[in-house]
Amino acid sequence: MTVRRCLPWPDKHLRSRAAEVSEITDEIRAIWTDMIDTMEAMPGVGLAAPQIGVMLRLAVVDGSSERGRAVRMANPEILHASVELREHDEASPNLPGVSARLKRPRAVTVRFLNEQGQVDRRDFVGIEATSVQHQIDHLNGRMYFDNLSKVKRDMLLRKARKLGG
Repeated sequence: MTVRRCLPWPDKHLRSRAAEVSEITDEIRAIWTDMIDTMEAMPGVGLAAPQIGVMLRLAVVDGSSERGRAVRMANPEILHASVELREHDEASPNLPGVSARLKRPRAVTVRFLNEQGQVDRRDFVGIEATSVQHQIDHLNGRMYFDNLSKVKRDMLLRKARKLGG
């Protein structure tokens, strides 16, 4: 089990777009395994590779109650998002101690490369839909608080700075 260190905000990697994955190799599979170990140690329902300093479009999501059902995704892309929104508290290990309530589509259809290197499509609903959208934000160099108004974002970052010392 390898738990990797999550980069502290405002590390520049968290603001950079991750590179496309051209093929699924053993190295990619090993990164996914480390990401799942890291996600489980938090514990969280998802993790994107840039959060641990790996600048590739890799994400893992597991919103199951029993765990151990992580979906491994390379180059995830939202094909369809529901009109119905779902409100949920979001946070990040890159900025510990703070969270924000966001509204995101309740369901999304995502296309990605799976563990076998094949193009896959999957519908995510509820917490997993929220997590997939959150991870794709990370892959595009965005943090969850970028979805807040400037006033709320500034308040959240001020609170995080106070907590950080």
